[in-house]
Amino acid sequence: MRVVIAGGHGKIALRLARHLAGRSDAVVGLIRNPDHAADLRGVGAEPAVVDLERVTAEALAGHLEHADAVVFAAGAGPGSGAERKTTMDRDGAILLADAARLAGVQRYLLVSAMGVDSPPRPGTDPVFAAYLRAKGEADDELRRRPDLALTVLRPGRLTDEPGTGRVELARHTGPGEVPRDDVAWVLAALLDEPDTAGRTLDLRTGAVPIAQAVAAAAQGVEPVPETNGP
Repeated sequence: MRVVIAGGHGKIALRLARHLAGRSDAVVGLIRNPDHAADLRGVGAEPAVVDLERVTAEALAGHLEHADAVVFAAGAGPGSGAERKTTMDRDGAILLADAARLAGVQRYLLVSAMGVDSPPRPGTDPVFAAYLRAKGEADDELRRRPDLALTVLRPGRLTDEPGTGRVELARHTGPGEVPRDDVAWVLAALLDEPDTAGRTLDLRTGAVPIAQAVAAAAQGVEPVPETNGP
């Protein structure tokens, strides 16, 4: 499988690239800063220098040739203002979808966030509110695209704790947290399960092994956690 990851130097993206490369998939990471290229090569990915806030869909499509799937794991990041939440977190995701259509790539995984279907609560930090709106608008726009085999993954609060390999993955899970390791492993499992296309899934730490959780999500059923005895 050949996978192109937008936001290739992000914490989730690097974990995903390492995991995919470790199982012999071909991985391309789209990065804005050429200084990050060595980090991508270090995890087995091919770097491609692309500024998602400046490139055209036609030019971006050239980087998606022969890809089997694209993953949007990009974001404006901490310290950026409200405007860049729109130009990156929303418009970047939409641009990648436009480029995927031009390149003939249907499978698209979108890393979103919990809570974006509802308006931000009164008193929410304005920049964070802009982030939630941008993510929600990207989700809505991409779900209207009939040319995409789209899965929207909405992790809870991200941590850098070691992954557990056990999650709760469902249309609604309620709030929670999840290690970035587990997010990356779930993304890889979603790439292997085309029947998760068309689904929007919350993700948090839970009791179900990732493979089992993804298989259940593909069938639209609730998985039963494994037990270690009667």
